Amino acid sequence: MNLYPIETGHFKLDGGAMFGVVPKTLWQRTNPADDNNMIDIAATSLLIENGKQLILIDTGLGNKQSEKFFSHYHRWGKHSIDNSLKKHGFHRDDITDVFLTHLHFDHCGGAIQWNKDKTGYEPAFKNAKFWTNREHWDWAINPNAREKASFLKENLLPMQDSGQLNFLDRTEYRHFYKNLGFEVLFVDGHTDKQMIPIIDYQDKKLVFAADLLPTAGHIPLPYVMGFDTRPLKTLNEKKLFLEEAVDNEYYLFLEHDAHNEIINLKDTEKGAKLNSTFAFNELFTH
Repeated sequence: MNLYPIETGHFKLDGGAMFGVVPKTLWQRTNPADDNNMIDIAATSLLIENGKQLILIDTGLGNKQSEKFFSHYHRWGKHSIDNSLKKHGFHRDDITDVFLTHLHFDHCGGAIQWNKDKTGYEPAFKNAKFWTNREHWDWAINPNAREKASFLKENLLPMQDSGQLNFLDRTEYRHFYKNLGFEVLFVDGHTDKQMIPIIDYQDKKLVFAADLLPTAGHIPLPYVMGFDTRPLKTLNEKKLFLEEAVDNEYYLFLEHDAHNEIINLKDTEKGAKLNSTFAFNELFTH
């Protein structure tokens, strides 16, 4: 097995929305805001090369939305999914599986693209199976008013129409999927049945933290995103997860942190705290 970080493109989000009830004077210490209160956000996917399988975890925003849409998210930097795949010797047509932690647009938007003449949509990974779970899919295609702006039909329905959509069975809150080669933790605070991959790699456990822990600045328990549908649920899920991450020496791959690629944690009298930050290549070799 080999793993590769895939940079799909950076953007910005409102710092207040990213930290909920936490005052700006506190969260800006770790996530400084610009004059418009926007903070740097990454959308870093993870590519798993496992035998004949090439599994991409999340896809970023994609590029099919309107200028008005992207004007709200202030894309910056030169990263793209195609260039990042090419850097590691791959093409999007090589991808066999796309695993979507959840179906908010910044995690699945890149899975679907315009067709050639822009009359409709098509899968951006034509040879891949798209993986979600039935409960989350039903939640996404019948969205509540709070999440409706995050679940975009142009991202979802073309997956179903293509015949490439697949559902993982969920019989427990945590399960190892042999067909994917990693374990999945299901959490419900941010959105219903978000899936967190836990990967055994080079004698370490690497956790793709998705929106359970978007940045290193979100380690303190009350630092819960305003986007979360069940913030008290997130609080409890995060507490249990951080304790487990300390006890089992997890390395946390931060999908949304534009400045800290991987972190680990230490136990203190005040709970889990940041221990160290790492670049991917500092921890792992190919």
